[in-house]
Amino acid sequence: MDYSVFVVKYFRTFGMLSLRYLVFAGFLYMVFYVWKRRDFVKYKIQQKFPDNPHILREIKYSFLSLSVFSFVSLVLFTFRRMGYTKVYTDFNDHSVAYFIFSVVAFILIHDTYFYFAHRFMHWRKIYPYVHRIHHMSTNPTPWAAFAFHPLEALMEVAIVPILVFLMPLHPYAILLWVLYQTGMNVLGHLGFELFKSGFTTGTISKWHNTSTHHNMHHKLVNCNYGLYFNFWDRVLGTNHKDYEREFEQVKHRAKQAEKELETIGQTTELANG
Repeated sequence: MDYSVFVVKYFRTFGMLSLRYLVFAGFLYMVFYVWKRRDFVKYKIQQKFPDNPHILREIKYSFLSLSVFSFVSLVLFTFRRMGYTKVYTDFNDHSVAYFIFSVVAFILIHDTYFYFAHRFMHWRKIYPYVHRIHHMSTNPTPWAAFAFHPLEALMEVAIVPILVFLMPLHPYAILLWVLYQTGMNVLGHLGFELFKSGFTTGTISKWHNTSTHHNMHHKLVNCNYGLYFNFWDRVLGTNHKDYEREFEQVKHRAKQAEKELETIGQTTELANG
């Protein structure tokens, strides 16, 4: 057996995952924490910035998680070559409608899986040894998106082998899910609130999570467990009771800062006029 194929596959996957992480997390970090820091600080959920050791820890554990993800990918690659998975590569095997359905189903199933797995990781017999690593980021940055203990990283990625053995999935469907979950994960750890006032109480929008929602989870720990959507937290009553109020406070502070800047600008114009 030529093991070099597996070695190349592992490092290729690790490189792709790392590049995706660096692009998503790095871009948003550079914009919000470096380039436009002074302009966007009014949207900062917690009005303080983490220090460098905090950020370096997030990056270190994220790359450790990516190595775990790459190993699982290698295992699935092996099973796929042996014909054990339901991954298909010929678009003619299933309709376009099914392809779209599979992407949406993957996202919805993952959201449910994540919620209950997340609740499990907060069990007092598990939390101190595993999930506490992720919660060391009490004021997370985009770099915290994959900052997990290796065992948590394994649990996080377990949804992929579960689904590739249960339902037909095209590699592009998996890729679309990866892009979506990476983007949403980074946004959840952004530390800045970008949605408009009223988002958490809108008839439809209230079912989608916000950066404030997950930021509160990092700060307060035992609340707000959802990933993409706010369905399970609402249905099972695990949203923090002040979630909507906290969201609106962040938006109100930003609005006040904008008014102050506008007033200063008008005063400057009058003084120079």
